[in-house]
Amino acid sequence: MNRKLKRAAIAAIASTSIAFSVASAKADEFINVLTGGTSGVYYPLGVALSKIYGEKIEGARTQVQATKASVENLNLLQQGRGEIAFALGDSVKLAWDGDTEAGFKAPLDKLRGIAAIYPNYIQIMASKESGIKTVADLKGKSLSVGAPKSGTELNARAILTAAGMSYDDLGKTEYLPFAESVELMKNRQLDATLQSAGLGVSSFKDLATSLDVQMVAVPEEIAAKLGAPYVAATVPAGTYQGQESDVQTVAVVNFLVTHSDVSDDTAYQMTKQLFENLPALQAAHSAATQIRIEDALKGMPVPLHPGAERYYKEKGLL
Repeated sequence: MNRKLKRAAIAAIASTSIAFSVASAKADEFINVLTGGTSGVYYPLGVALSKIYGEKIEGARTQVQATKASVENLNLLQQGRGEIAFALGDSVKLAWDGDTEAGFKAPLDKLRGIAAIYPNYIQIMASKESGIKTVADLKGKSLSVGAPKSGTELNARAILTAAGMSYDDLGKTEYLPFAESVELMKNRQLDATLQSAGLGVSSFKDLATSLDVQMVAVPEEIAAKLGAPYVAATVPAGTYQGQESDVQTVAVVNFLVTHSDVSDDTAYQMTKQLFENLPALQAAHSAATQIRIEDALKGMPVPLHPGAERYYKEKGLL
């Protein structure tokens, strides 16, 4: 091979290598899954979702981040510090509106929807010895309402307001995540804890096996006062040890949310792999048995991501 042809061949190989490197870099997609506390429902589902994405999305590198849940997750998405997040429907709406009291300094205009998933049940568990049976009985008692400005804490404020109460009516208000709240109750330092999660949340299962407890009823008229995205719901008998009858409460739908800087292809794959691998999510937590593709667009508080929209069009839902 003469010198000129040799140089041309080397140049061709080099340009092919550069093109391959660029293609590989594009394929190497990082997906950070924003969840909640490790004793809640978001975290085990996030771990399962991360595993699905890592195995099923070509070139994806995944990570799971434990957070204070909804409000923190939505703020992180706006900052581009996560690719997909779990969040409560009311928090998503308040984020889009830029409600400062809820923890959003300005409207989070980069938020984009992936799917409505399962409902969170606002569950209040009290020690039997506290005598608390309904929301009205919380007056003068100590209650943990979740981490400050978390989705759970926003739920607590909304429910007390609808019941004609506020934190001022409580004997003491604690702002603690699920696991810490349970530990205080075990040590007889707290009368009750409000937790917004899927049915069968591990923190309550733990508490019910360690202490005589009472599920606290949230009357249907409170759900009616709250209106959308809240709905009346029931915690079925036997959900927790010692719970012998159904208990009225309210529920609010959870959403998976992304942001506008995530590529259309990645958002498409995140949506597709969610619905095509539901058994793996259901194995991680029973709350996932309530995720249905026919409900995926119900009550979406923010615009759909174009990648998710493409998937729903393929499925005939749009």
